Amino acid sequence: MLILIIGILLKALIILAIFSVLIIVHEAGHFFAALRAGVRVERFALGFGKKIFSIKRGKTEYSINIIPLGGYVKLAGENPYERKGGKDEFYSKPVRSRFGVIVAGPIANYLLAFFILVGLYMVGMPTLTSEIGRVLDSSPALSAGLKSGDMITAIDNKQVNYWQEVVQIIRADKEALPLAIQVKRGTETINMQVTPRIIKAENIFKQKHEFVGIGIAPSEKVIMLKTKPFNSFNLAAKHVWFFTAATYKGIWLLVTGAMPIKENVGGPIRIVSVISSAIKYGWYSVLSITATISLALAIFNLLPFPILDGGHILFLGIEKLRGRPLSEKAQEIMTQVALFLLIAFFLYVSYYDVRAVTGFGK
Repeated sequence: MLILIIGILLKALIILAIFSVLIIVHEAGHFFAALRAGVRVERFALGFGKKIFSIKRGKTEYSINIIPLGGYVKLAGENPYERKGGKDEFYSKPVRSRFGVIVAGPIANYLLAFFILVGLYMVGMPTLTSEIGRVLDSSPALSAGLKSGDMITAIDNKQVNYWQEVVQIIRADKEALPLAIQVKRGTETINMQVTPRIIKAENIFKQKHEFVGIGIAPSEKVIMLKTKPFNSFNLAAKHVWFFTAATYKGIWLLVTGAMPIKENVGGPIRIVSVISSAIKYGWYSVLSITATISLALAIFNLLPFPILDGGHILFLGIEKLRGRPLSEKAQEIMTQVALFLLIAFFLYVSYYDVRAVTGFGK
């Protein structure tokens, strides 16, 4: 029982640490950008609530607060009732400077995710081998004689070691022409010919698409694929780009109703559940999920929705076009409406999170 309690507490501490680091990195982005823009930072706090410790350096108070969840940065004059028109206040700065301060938070999360991914690629990414785990019924692979446990070593005289290479070569055969496949079965090397077929399916966005396949699935065996430093940076950049593009595409499909929200959106409860599962597989999985959440946090914050960084950027865009900012009253109303909608959305996804995690109501 004691071991179980310790395990739960350890998981809770790791989850708390992940969220805290992500939020602190985000706020640090705002902090350093504000200093660079000449904006006075009144407070940089780690945690929320009552102060445990604080120290003042220059014009900034640095504090550690009692609730160890994230942190925040307080900029001079960011609240309307505190503005005195000082040159070092946030709203005294030109639009481009304020834009830099606002966007720096999401950029910091992007950079954190990027460098975590670079490190993971250099250490080695777990990659599926080219071993066949399952051969589908009535498939070209079954007809050709492929079996579970076969290790694919070459396709059309191209050597393969990883499942990703197998998929890429097969799907590049757009005309579904016969493929010469070499496999290792035990100590025996076997050559056979397989003719792919066009397969119709749905992608993660519930959109119908076609691809070329032979009806095989990988085994669960993985190896650590290490990457050279330069290639690691390249792969990490591609990972960030494709994740961002796929996420925004998914958001668009959710907004337009092409993809149901309740089945495809996870809130804090589901995120905690995913992190908890990742912890069981060690530090690699924890770092990988941390990078993913950091990317998601950056993407979410850039949405043009009041109370988010993207909403503040939207207000700046309107100010730039109009030559003057929206009235404080208009911004306040839009922010309050956005807050109400965000809370309603949070409660909605949390309900389905509970159902997904506990199985209740299924």
